[in-house]
Amino acid sequence: MTAPCVSVGILHADKITIELNTPYMLPDGSNVDGSQMFTLTNSKKIEWHGQLYDYVELTTPGCDGTFAVDDVVIGIGFHWERTERQSFKGNLRLIIDEGTMCLVNILPVEDYLLSVISSEMSATAGEEFLKAHAVISRSWLLAQINKSKQEHLPMPEDTETEIVRWYDRDDHHNFDVCADDHCQRYQGITRQTTEAVARAVEATKGQVLMDEEGQLCDTRFSKCCGGVFEEFENCWEPRHYHYLVGKRDAADGPSVPDLSSEEGARLWILSRPEAFCNTADKEILGQVLNGYDQETTDFYRWTVTYGQEELSQLIKERSGIDFGGIKALEPLARGTSGRIYRLRIVGEKRTLVIGKELIIRRWLSPSHLYSSAFVVENGTDNTQGLPSSFTLRGAGWGHGVGLCQIGAAVMGAEGYDYEHILLHYFIGAALTTLY
Repeated sequence: MTAPCVSVGILHADKITIELNTPYMLPDGSNVDGSQMFTLTNSKKIEWHGQLYDYVELTTPGCDGTFAVDDVVIGIGFHWERTERQSFKGNLRLIIDEGTMCLVNILPVEDYLLSVISSEMSATAGEEFLKAHAVISRSWLLAQINKSKQEHLPMPEDTETEIVRWYDRDDHHNFDVCADDHCQRYQGITRQTTEAVARAVEATKGQVLMDEEGQLCDTRFSKCCGGVFEEFENCWEPRHYHYLVGKRDAADGPSVPDLSSEEGARLWILSRPEAFCNTADKEILGQVLNGYDQETTDFYRWTVTYGQEELSQLIKERSGIDFGGIKALEPLARGTSGRIYRLRIVGEKRTLVIGKELIIRRWLSPSHLYSSAFVVENGTDNTQGLPSSFTLRGAGWGHGVGLCQIGAAVMGAEGYDYEHILLHYFIGAALTTLY
């Protein structure tokens, strides 16, 4: 097998300005370079130099050209959302995607990984951590491309009493993956890679994780599991993977507490048990967290408090549903890490059960709650008989499935090699070389 290419959705906008740093070639063989502006028309066509197109494709030999794009949005929907001017290597395509214009970057997988490793974390991270992340980023990408050919389990239809949704890579149809946190952070050659990143990608070239049936592992990762890994099916479609199961993020020995019970979850979340990802070491955290990530200081254990009116208005704005005053937030089902995947919201006007974890995080925060592993403490009742406040005490950052980036960085700093790191987070998987 030769290394494949990947198509990455970079930006959706009605106007896109691209600066071509090297000459690019049109399908008819003519060259184009310099600054180019593309505009979406009311007829949903791409206007370029006075002509209308359904799509535009620009290529260079060997995908070696480079280009820059203004106003690329990163951290979409999160508290660090912002725009940047970013540069990319490879070919480019402009298409109409879901009613707007989309810029797609096409490049070899190994070149893509050089950027992902530098975008998802600091390019100065430890060598074994970088190698581990190169393997899981490659495995995840190739697994997602394969999954696009498979039948997906249907999402339940919304009802009057329950809304269950999950959000995954298969939301994309016109490219393999997007460039933001929804898939894997890919910020082109804007994120300056280092010799350490290049060595890690080259040393693991073609290496992936496979399951016991010889299938590519769906190697998920998040910033901080909070001390115990979550299971895949509690965050996405109801499909079980034996290598994505609950386990302590610690050296062999400690048992996994039952965090599916309210009592077990409360005891766990309100304490700070020993775990690889329970660290305040700034040097190690600097390996995982880029500049804007370091704006988040509490992640292993965190607290958010909302007043009654504040929470009621927040849920109304985020959900589009008027619950009236919020009476209670009631966890109905928790996963192996204590993350809630069914939550009942009780309001004066409406009661509704929601899931899975990401919709809970979206509805209970102006951006995204750090995780759905939280317990709720109500303030005293106000004059209307409603809780005056709601305090959420939580654990971890992200969905908690698969590799815990902070935990893996700590393991690397403690002398574990990348294969040990991988097999700690992906139970029973096998490291295999595809190409």
